[in-house]
Amino acid sequence: MRVLVIGAGNMGLTYAEGMAESSLLSRHKLRIFDTDPIKIESLSKDVRFKVLYALNDCLPKADIVFIAVKPYHSDSLFDAMKSMINDHQIFVSLMAGVTIDTIQQKLGAKKVIRTMPNLPAQVGKGVTSYTESKEVSKVELITVRNLLDTTGTSIHVNTENFIDASTGISGSGPAYVFYFMQSMLEAAQKMGFSEDDSKILVSSTFEGAIELFNQNDISPKSWIKKVASKGGTTQAAIDSMEDNNVKQLIQDAAYAAFDRAVELGKED
Repeated sequence: MRVLVIGAGNMGLTYAEGMAESSLLSRHKLRIFDTDPIKIESLSKDVRFKVLYALNDCLPKADIVFIAVKPYHSDSLFDAMKSMINDHQIFVSLMAGVTIDTIQQKLGAKKVIRTMPNLPAQVGKGVTSYTESKEVSKVELITVRNLLDTTGTSIHVNTENFIDASTGISGSGPAYVFYFMQSMLEAAQKMGFSEDDSKILVSSTFEGAIELFNQNDISPKSWIKKVASKGGTTQAAIDSMEDNNVKQLIQDAAYAAFDRAVELGKED
């Protein structure tokens, strides 16, 4: 199986590293292409990759092609790729807001899988939602899922609407967590904790809460009830959040990301 990654930015390189370090590619090295000569020079020293310097050297022979460029670069890339592809190839898009129909029309491809990755893929804790065009077989879909799982886990969704929806939850979600963490860090420092102690307090609290959630079949709502005793300190904090409509604001933020993902698809 010959796998090519086009685009060696943060996300493209993350998936390239995950796949290259797995046993899925058998005897074939992962192929990677980028137009940035500095990136290419750096990647050429990495024994995990076969670095290509021109599309016509790598694209025609690839079985699965991951496209990991910025959406606004896609038109020029598709123009360059179009004459080199064939109907047997599978194209996996890591681009936000670019629909399957757009890729099929502009690239001239049939087998297209659209994904929504997220940042924790960089540490093997990512979640990637994905869906496919009707031309992709079940066997091909399983093959691609195995490749996606090298960076964490993946979730198959039935329609592209769920890809846009997952943008609002998992794709943009890490930023919401960081926003909450930053707020807690600032609160801790205002209370007099040092920067280092604040980081330990906040990061360990998040890590511990997530571990509790993952190891038990208990909802977040139930955990809140376990921690927040009537008239206690935790309940005072929860009451403050409820009074300030924090839950609705978080949901509104998720929908804002979802709506923007839909808009990007229409703009394309």
